[in-house]
Amino acid sequence: MNFTPKIITFVQNILNMNYRLPAEWEPQQAIQLTWPHNATDWHATMQEVTQCYISIARHISKHQNLWIVTPEPQKVERLLRNNLDEASLQRITYYRIPTNDTWARDHGFITLVPNCGNPAEKASRLLLDFRFNAWGGKFEATLDNAVSRKLFDTNPYLADDLYEDNLDFELEGGSIESDGHGTILTTAQCNLNANRRSNTNLSYIEQELKRRLRADRILWLHHGGLQQDDTDAHIDTLARFCPRDTIVYSEGCPQMLHELQTFRTPLGKPYNLVPIPEYYANFLIINGAVLLPFYQDSEKDQRAQKTLQSIFPDREIIGIDCSILLTQNGSLHCCTMQYPRL
Repeated sequence: MNFTPKIITFVQNILNMNYRLPAEWEPQQAIQLTWPHNATDWHATMQEVTQCYISIARHISKHQNLWIVTPEPQKVERLLRNNLDEASLQRITYYRIPTNDTWARDHGFITLVPNCGNPAEKASRLLLDFRFNAWGGKFEATLDNAVSRKLFDTNPYLADDLYEDNLDFELEGGSIESDGHGTILTTAQCNLNANRRSNTNLSYIEQELKRRLRADRILWLHHGGLQQDDTDAHIDTLARFCPRDTIVYSEGCPQMLHELQTFRTPLGKPYNLVPIPEYYANFLIINGAVLLPFYQDSEKDQRAQKTLQSIFPDREIIGIDCSILLTQNGSLHCCTMQYPRL
């Protein structure tokens, strides 16, 4: 593929158009899943995790396009043909790409959309490819770090998008939350961690996040975190932006709640803070639905589902048993990455 025209277009767009990181509840084109295989850490529990991924794929593909990254596309396609209906199968595209593991949230593109620009020009999304070093070098991630570029080279649905290389900067999708209006929520434990970069000065990192994500402000959480968390306190396990200036937060950390109570919206108002049981904040918002991880705890499953239904009254709240994902210290949101629709 010849990238010269794209480079020219990229420069023109930067000059003529602002970008923003949309909120997850905005319209989406597709969701990316990176499928488990025997060379991943799932090798000892392949049957269980595969069933979980089939459930995730089934519910995503009922609502929108699904892009599956896997080194074994024929194998995965045969598997899904035996488990999904034809309409859902038509929304799935497979990409043969080698992978180390399955956490698409952290090795996938972070995608910006145009905020304004010349209406006579065709708008393009801006795909940000950040370095992924497996949460500070905890695991081998050479293949996963290359997934996004390979997907850009092979996915025709990305042909009109712009690619920006940010491989000099470590940033994982699970470490940031966007309200769609220029505010980013993140944690100091993750994005000021010396295992991500040598310069951990808050002012410097904040300016870099603003510049690279085209954000106006960064809200930092200095408390919160889950036990056995490889990610160093990813925000998508702790606190999530939702519509109408709402933040859903994981119960159990009074210091984090106190911090959240001090945050203000861009208009200077306090956020509407809604608690959810621990581990349930890792939900995925898709077109017309919210996929909520269940953990075989009827009381907490139902309470979390009721909570999200009150926040998303026009969306179906779909519970998916993700107990197996906790064994590798992740959950439903961690497995997926959304691509917003223009």
